[in-house]
Amino acid sequence: MEPLEVSAAFVAERFPRAEVAVMAGSSASGRRTAASDIDLLLIGPEEMFGSGRSSLATNVAYDGESMELFSYTEQAFEEWVGRDLATFRPVLLNMLAEGLEVRGGARLEELRKRWCPVLEAGPRAHEQELAARRYEVTDLLDDLRDATDPLEQRVTAGLLFEKTAELLLLTNGHWLASSKHLVRALRRWDAKHADDRAAPLLDLDFAAFADRVDAELRRVGGRVQAGFIR
Repeated sequence: MEPLEVSAAFVAERFPRAEVAVMAGSSASGRRTAASDIDLLLIGPEEMFGSGRSSLATNVAYDGESMELFSYTEQAFEEWVGRDLATFRPVLLNMLAEGLEVRGGARLEELRKRWCPVLEAGPRAHEQELAARRYEVTDLLDDLRDATDPLEQRVTAGLLFEKTAELLLLTNGHWLASSKHLVRALRRWDAKHADDRAAPLLDLDFAAFADRVDAELRRVGGRVQAGFIR
């Protein structure tokens, strides 16, 4: 069966009381690989769980597939969305907005109408938050320039790429993501800019990469170091 068919059968068998079911992730976006899970967001009443709980995040084997499950009552969904937004990583809202409908109809549309404007508005990071991130980038940048051990260089450069990408995204009003999704978020913001700045890192030219990070840091306010209170 296709992933959407597997998802529908799984929900019907294991979570028949779910009011909303959305298949998200690579199975929905067309980037599915042999190792991909099927990501499922479920929203429904407490009875959906059959145990009085309000949420369940787990991985379940079903019909030869690995089902990565994110299931909530509506109140729990709202609480977890709040936690995501506080870290600028709206994982659940992205699933809700971008996934493929398994079930939900009008109820799904109501939830999307409520939450999609939050996604579209983007994050609003306070100056203290951005300054703290500039401080972190400044520290990692100095560590990279000082590093001589090849392993230390690679590890530090990877962290520096991650923290610089997050700083650029937040400064420009874009949500954060993790791992491969961070790279994709950076390219959605500005693909040429992202690839140009990352090129020295791919070539393991750490001095040139540090120079490019330094230039980015100056564009968003410069170094933060002495006297900064976190």
